[in-house]
Amino acid sequence: MSSSPTHAAIRYTAYRFGLFLACFLLAWGLSFLGWVPAGLGDSHFLWVVILGLVLSAPLSWVLLRKQREAMSEQVAGGVDRARQRLADNRGREDEADDTARAQG
Repeated sequence: MSSSPTHAAIRYTAYRFGLFLACFLLAWGLSFLGWVPAGLGDSHFLWVVILGLVLSAPLSWVLLRKQREAMSEQVAGGVDRARQRLADNRGREDEADDTARAQG
């Protein structure tokens, strides 16, 4: 794994989806073998999806900590850059307004 934060959100999302897919397949296999209930009536697929989500959520919280932190740093850096651009633009507008008032 690289530590480059440039594509951290994409990497985190891909890992999260992969972890869900693995948990989904595990839940499907366990329900196929009869080790976990297969759901009620025609709800088998929905039951397996929910079971996959319930299994993958705490696992991703623990296993994907580094990727989540890298994504957080990437987002925070983008917000800081946007704030700086906004402050720079606000300063330019104030200078233009002061110049216009001084001339007029």
